[in-house]
Amino acid sequence: MLDKKYLQAVRTDLLGYAQKRREVIKMSGDAQQHSKKAIFALQRDDKAAGEERLGLAKALFLDLEKKFKKEPGLLDEGSYRAALEEYVEAVLFHDFIFAKSVDKIKDIAVDSDAFISGLCDVPGELYRYAIKSATARDFEMTKKCYQYSEEIIGELIDMDLTGYHRNKFDQAKQSLHRLEQVVYEISLRA
Repeated sequence: MLDKKYLQAVRTDLLGYAQKRREVIKMSGDAQQHSKKAIFALQRDDKAAGEERLGLAKALFLDLEKKFKKEPGLLDEGSYRAALEEYVEAVLFHDFIFAKSVDKIKDIAVDSDAFISGLCDVPGELYRYAIKSATARDFEMTKKCYQYSEEIIGELIDMDLTGYHRNKFDQAKQSLHRLEQVVYEISLRA
């Protein structure tokens, strides 16, 4: 004999979680999209649009943290983690563009895992920005992109990264290598 009241409580719990999970996925996707658009704007020197998009992403993360504070498992969903990595990348690239030092992201909860994942993606953005700068004959900025990327790799190399982070680190090293080539080529022409 089944306890219908208990099964109804279980059903309600499961359906409630599924609904909350869908909300996390939707809001995370929106935050990730804003972060990507922030990077895109910053790559094109549209600083106002970049900051606006970062603000929109941050607001979504703060809302998610507030709504699901009592259910932290929802913030371990893959979509949330991916959006958080993209946000970290956008913030760190923003800080480079505005000549700020890399620091802890204070406004939202970012664990070490998400921070390192986002940091590993920054050299790729620096490479793209360096190409744009070199094309505009801003060789000083091209060199700054290289130096910042080299500094990032120098810090990451001491972390003994494995698995997912190792793959991201290898991609960061490839971006640094491409930046080295750009700097070398402009040194021949300058």
